[in-house]
Amino acid sequence: MQIEDISRLSKNQQSLLQAMDEMILLMSSAGEIEYMNHSARTFFGELQEQSYSKDSEISRLHNRLRDFALSAKNNTTCSHKTSCTFNGCDLEFRIAPFIGYNGDNLFWLVFNNLTNEKRCQQELGRFQQNLESILIHKINELKESERVRKSLLRQVKNFKEYLKQSRPQEGGGLVGTSSIMCNLRDMVLQIAKTDSTVLITGESGTGKELVVDMIHQTSNRNDRPLLKINCTAINDSLLESDLFGYEKGAFTGAQERKKGKFEVVDGGTIFLDEIGDISPRMQGALLRVLETGEVIRVGGNLPIRVDVRVVAATNIDPALAIKKGSFRLDLFYRLSVLNITLPPLRERKEDIPDLVSHFLDKYCRAFKKGIENISETAIEKLVQHDWPGNVRELDNVMQRAVLLSKNNILFKENIIFDSGERNTSLKKDVSLSSITRNGSSLKGMIADFEKEVLLNKLDTYHGNVLQLAEALQIGKTALYEKLKHHKIRPRSLR
Repeated sequence: MQIEDISRLSKNQQSLLQAMDEMILLMSSAGEIEYMNHSARTFFGELQEQSYSKDSEISRLHNRLRDFALSAKNNTTCSHKTSCTFNGCDLEFRIAPFIGYNGDNLFWLVFNNLTNEKRCQQELGRFQQNLESILIHKINELKESERVRKSLLRQVKNFKEYLKQSRPQEGGGLVGTSSIMCNLRDMVLQIAKTDSTVLITGESGTGKELVVDMIHQTSNRNDRPLLKINCTAINDSLLESDLFGYEKGAFTGAQERKKGKFEVVDGGTIFLDEIGDISPRMQGALLRVLETGEVIRVGGNLPIRVDVRVVAATNIDPALAIKKGSFRLDLFYRLSVLNITLPPLRERKEDIPDLVSHFLDKYCRAFKKGIENISETAIEKLVQHDWPGNVRELDNVMQRAVLLSKNNILFKENIIFDSGERNTSLKKDVSLSSITRNGSSLKGMIADFEKEVLLNKLDTYHGNVLQLAEALQIGKTALYEKLKHHKIRPRSLR
């Protein structure tokens, strides 16, 4: 290789070294600094000139570099890396020993200033630490909030249980805060202490048996038995022997004397459910017991004195039954010394949220479910229903909703009404007889019939006007005009 080429390569090498950001030093085996690039001169300053005092920091660095270089003298293939500090800066350097062209031992020292990098790492570490602290704090806050929420839920449940246990006689199972229910409870508490007969009327599923329980629990006979008899569940001939007893040989199979229910429950209360469905002959026999306070066993002659309070219930209209002749007027008077009429659920819809809460708590315990609440839309759906089955139907709907729910909140979709029962607040009975009974003109009856059809079909298609127009085979514009005329809002039926 010619001298010009060597000179050119040397200059190129020096230009490359001068342009590098790393601090490059060349050290001889004697520890003398023979070369420093621009970055090294800027950082180390007087290191190459050795014009520093022996006790200075740069002197200590020079000695350390010399010792480190000598320890790597015999290894010319590996690059040694270590770290040090200088003027408060964190440095990392590598040493690469090699043989010079004169055969002497030389060492390349390549320095990197890691001060900024370490500072960034420290700041990042502090940021991560602070972020972790914040997250841990927030997580602890959420855990504490959840703990407080669960504690409050337990307290509410315990308080409800306490109220139920501490006031078992004040409301019994009659749930509701409406004025109707408050007046009903007051009436029951007022008549419970008497021994007069009570007739409970109301639609099926309104809670007549709960009233009977409350009457018995708050009466002076609460330490005596309460016997409940469904009069329609027993054959008429068997009902007489069941209520009044029979003598030995009174009929085939009467092998011995048997007391009737009135004798068994002597001193207590007997509840005769569905009293309006018993035969006229049984009505007469029951009337005699109520008038005399005595029973005569089937096949017997001797009257037996009994002290029994009679509470009866029926879901038929007594006045209508008397008019038809299927119910004795004198028996009605004997039974209805005190008369309690239970309102249907549709007439006390303000009690639905209380009933829902009651059934939700009841079936969560029964099915071991963790449902804590019910959505407003679900409550609204329940309130809009007409409840032909009254409280019994609501009981079934809530039992089904709790059993099938997979969340801790009951939503609108969980509320499924019994099949075959229609929500009369949404669906209308489209019958000519119901419309013609209104006594309006032909034009008015046709308009009423049209409105009923629109309401019925809108409910079928869940308020979808397009589907309704296709089903009725009329244009959307004409359909909207008819809906506007009848003041029907499709959105309310969705």
